[in-house]
Amino acid sequence: MVGLRVLASLTALSASISVSAAPVVRRNEYTFIVHNPFGDTIFELGNTSYLANTVHPKAVLSADCKPSTSLLPITVVKTNETKISQSTLEGIISSYLEVDDVFNHDFLDGLYIISTVPSSLDATAVEYLGSFNTSFVFLDDSIYGNVPFSRISIKASADLPAGPYLASLGEKSVSLATVYRLYPDTYRTFLFGAYDTNDGEQNHSPLGVFLPKFWDPMIPVPSRVYYWGDNRPLAGERVAIKDLYDVKGLQTSGGSQAWAYITPTANGTAPSIQQILDLGGVVVGKQKLAQFASGANPWDWQDEHYPFNPRGDGWLTCSASSSGGGCSIAAYDWLDYAIGSDTGSSMRRPAAVSGTYGQRPSQGMISLERVLPLGGATDTAGVFSRDPYKWIKFAKNWYSPTLHQDVSITGLSPLQVTDNSLFPKTILYPTDYLPLNNSAAEPILQDFIANMSRIFNMTVKEFNFTATVQNWTDPVASNLTTLIASTSVINTWSAWDIIGRPLTTAWAALFSGRFPPIDSARRPGWKKFNESITNQATYNAALVTKNRGVEWYERELQYSTPESCSESVFLYDIGTGGLPSFRERELNESPDASYLAVLPEGAKITGANICPIFGCADFTVPIGQVPYQSNVTFHEEMVPVTINMVVKRGCDFMLYNMIEKLADEGVLKTMKTGRTAF
Repeated sequence: MVGLRVLASLTALSASISVSAAPVVRRNEYTFIVHNPFGDTIFELGNTSYLANTVHPKAVLSADCKPSTSLLPITVVKTNETKISQSTLEGIISSYLEVDDVFNHDFLDGLYIISTVPSSLDATAVEYLGSFNTSFVFLDDSIYGNVPFSRISIKASADLPAGPYLASLGEKSVSLATVYRLYPDTYRTFLFGAYDTNDGEQNHSPLGVFLPKFWDPMIPVPSRVYYWGDNRPLAGERVAIKDLYDVKGLQTSGGSQAWAYITPTANGTAPSIQQILDLGGVVVGKQKLAQFASGANPWDWQDEHYPFNPRGDGWLTCSASSSGGGCSIAAYDWLDYAIGSDTGSSMRRPAAVSGTYGQRPSQGMISLERVLPLGGATDTAGVFSRDPYKWIKFAKNWYSPTLHQDVSITGLSPLQVTDNSLFPKTILYPTDYLPLNNSAAEPILQDFIANMSRIFNMTVKEFNFTATVQNWTDPVASNLTTLIASTSVINTWSAWDIIGRPLTTAWAALFSGRFPPIDSARRPGWKKFNESITNQATYNAALVTKNRGVEWYERELQYSTPESCSESVFLYDIGTGGLPSFRERELNESPDASYLAVLPEGAKITGANICPIFGCADFTVPIGQVPYQSNVTFHEEMVPVTINMVVKRGCDFMLYNMIEKLADEGVLKTMKTGRTAF
């Protein structure tokens, strides 16, 4: 603890100094709006809304000052300069404005200057402070010199982060509350916003506030300045969470109001999400999903309003089930990452239709404890990003070996993931899945393939995936019908055992035998579920079948050599091949549009099913965009073109290194938000 001086009102200061050197900054006044249900403060500065965590402030500093009923927007400034001048303060404030979307001049109603070394405040700095029409100035005790301020003794926390706060002057204390800017979720990708309760119990609070000027959920994001000097790899990165994952203090709904009704708020956080928090990430809210992670089409959603895709005409599909995550990353510059899950395609297709980066990692890459399941041995966790470098950084830190799933869950051999540059020698081009559906998109893919071949000295091999697998001599591993049926058993049993049976049983007990109100994707299967046909024994047998297929795949198709982690990279399209696919069913009937999950002619399974069956790593990357004539805006719009890169299980980090090299060469790029990805 160090001593500080609170320097009182600059009304007196402005009478003591000349401010002719700089014009007075006009600030918007603090306007209280409402207390949220947890007692925290919603306020406005001009037309911008904020949340301040006033119930559990970041710091309470003892001070010899008079209490005030008003709250004061204030900025904490830190410096290591021995002489603090106007130039010093201008540089600091300019740097805040440059990197932060929360801080602005309105937070200069109060200023708190902290120095890490003995410092003096010179006359130019004093004059500069007067230009802000600031109500209060706080000075660290290490700052000395004659200044025209009245002084109040106060003790401060030395580790208080710099940035904007909401201050309250109490009886012999000053409280500084963390401030969050409230962004409207105009594309309706979130269920609700959330923020760190700061109660010492690792809870988060939902932001269930409605502001009459907005019809959208309000999402709280903290100042990026708070995390300056925090060396954790994800410090201050804003992360949205698919509402399958538990976060302590928040409701986990699985996209179902009925499930939320019978289950309490989470009393713990999923290890995968705790890993993000430990790495410095900031959870900003829970996102929409197809109910219970189903593959429901947009027109089959009932409990939730389907999210909007910002690309093209705004009427494109977001796919399912991590639809909220993929479309939010395409929509908002203020959001850095979104966490989803992938069982059958639920990361990869939303990434494809939104033109963002997303992945299905190798089976078993990260714990799914405290996550609502679809398929216990087929579920995976992924992250959406616009920036390939940030995506890789996140993934390499998130997918820690300490969080790998046990073989008792996956039914596969122990996962070994090495970070190397043993790149593939072969590009597999499957003729039963390629070329792309839109002839205008295929040249984009061919350019991508040519660049890969050039950069990595690779050879392109055309082959028929379906025929190749069916020619294997093992009667189980070569039978794609058997393998997809086993995967279906895994998915069906896990969802019923953990969610379906408890929900239908509880609902019947609560409501005179009634069946719960759930979407059509699950209603028929759960209404007639037969445990004599699908049960733990058939699930265990399906794991054995799945493992048999994986072993053959890794021996016959994608295998390791001394020179390559995965001798080949397999390319296919999980999206629509450059054709638009819409949230409105009838629009997909046009020959210039496409439904999702269309089985290619001559194939036995969709490309999306390959890695759920064979455990491989499957990454969606955006490679371009093509025009289409919209029947919504009646204007030419652009739709993203993506490709999927598949490698052998355990070669994820090698594939990230390959993608990083492609980004270095300019082949892969950072995506924009909004109508166009490029």
